[in-house]
Amino acid sequence: MSIKNATKKKEGGEQSFRAPIQLATPTGLKPEEVAQIAAAVNPLIADAFALYIKTKNFHWHLSGSHFREYHLLFDEHADSIFASIDPLAERVRRIGGTTLRSVSHVGELQTIGDDNRDYVAPDEMIAELIEDNLQIAERQRAAVEICESMRDTPTSNVLQDVLDQTERRIWFLYEVSQGGKNEL
Repeated sequence: MSIKNATKKKEGGEQSFRAPIQLATPTGLKPEEVAQIAAAVNPLIADAFALYIKTKNFHWHLSGSHFREYHLLFDEHADSIFASIDPLAERVRRIGGTTLRSVSHVGELQTIGDDNRDYVAPDEMIAELIEDNLQIAERQRAAVEICESMRDTPTSNVLQDVLDQTERRIWFLYEVSQGGKNEL
């Protein structure tokens, strides 16, 4: 789904992120602006849920010589990811849009792939998390641009804070992946 598109195909028709009248919070944004912002942010929320679960999966199923270091790192990263979900979802609601409703809704919108393998080597975990976070960072940047073009600076600001945390995770994962390669 293009993040510039305000709707997503669903069985039986189109799914809109516009709020029903009972949930339509008044805003200075036009309905089409709200719809485009929600269409940009909601998949990021779905990806945050997916990445949170993947990171916790790796946290729970880790083994090896760096167990303690990676176990704590993955837990810290999962907490950071989870902490991004509510501010983004509430921002969508605050401007008069709707957000995720269920696990199946997350599954419809997520772009981050699941990892259901029985065993993943720690270096593969790190590499996969780097790639996933890089993918999310790129989509967060695109969503920031959409919010700014729709005159929604507050949502852009929230996204920029979330992007900063994503870049922090990438930095830490990258440094761990180097495993002493950059030492003198």
